[in-house]
Amino acid sequence: MERASGIINAMLSIPKIFVLAVIQGATELLPVSSSAHVIVAEKLMGLDPTLPAMTLLLVMLHTGTMLAVIVFFWRSWRDNFFKSQKVFWESIKLIIAATVATGVVGIILKILIEKIFLKNTPHAEIELIFGNLPLMSAALAAVGVLILWAGKGQGQAQNKKTTLGFKAAWFIGMVQGICLPFRGFSRSGATISTGLILGIEKRRVEDFSFALAVILTPPVILREALRFLKAQHASVLHGTSMMGLFLPSVNGMVLSFISGMLALKWLSNWLERGRWYLFGIYCLCASVVIFFMHYQGL
Repeated sequence: MERASGIINAMLSIPKIFVLAVIQGATELLPVSSSAHVIVAEKLMGLDPTLPAMTLLLVMLHTGTMLAVIVFFWRSWRDNFFKSQKVFWESIKLIIAATVATGVVGIILKILIEKIFLKNTPHAEIELIFGNLPLMSAALAAVGVLILWAGKGQGQAQNKKTTLGFKAAWFIGMVQGICLPFRGFSRSGATISTGLILGIEKRRVEDFSFALAVILTPPVILREALRFLKAQHASVLHGTSMMGLFLPSVNGMVLSFISGMLALKWLSNWLERGRWYLFGIYCLCASVVIFFMHYQGL
């Protein structure tokens, strides 16, 4: 028991929590893929993301960033989504349409990956591809190109002033569904870029993208929480108290909230000033770095 408790304490040390919380909080909301950055950080720090303590920490980090989104966008959502009953229900319909599209695409991809691409793999689950560095590198490169495309045509697209209707919402939702299984294919980067390419006003597509995130995040948190409860690490769980696992995770949630708020201000500023393409350049550079890490056997 003492050994298990020591493992937990070492793994959830304040410096490591701080690093992971800042990375998760910033990259979860910036269009650069949080999962890719967190996985790389965990590998570099020698952490095992399969341990229940890490799963719980990840759940709390997601909770912190979700709260940051709600606080940051609340005033804008109040003005855009809640200014009248008619507008509210129209917005709800668009969010539902996009979320359904996400679910349809996500389920199809899950079936294709598990039943076809991993058919010869024992206990094939979509999570098996999450740590695949070459795939992650390709996904980062793909979203980088998408962001550059959106940034290049941003001025021309805005002149179209396309309305965010069911067709656009459905399309954005489909793109969000593609992001689910592929670590590196940034959700915010892909959805906002899709909206910009369609000609939707910058602030409107940003509000809509993060409204979708608030809807999508609770199921993700629930899934990860269930994985924590079902974890086959009874010896570790019995070797330390639940409070010993929970308190470090709360610290991580607070830190991810703060870094998430700062990241959202950065994102909004760059989006409004026409610097969206710079995130695309970053994603392409990150793609090269991750591919090099794989080549070096990291």
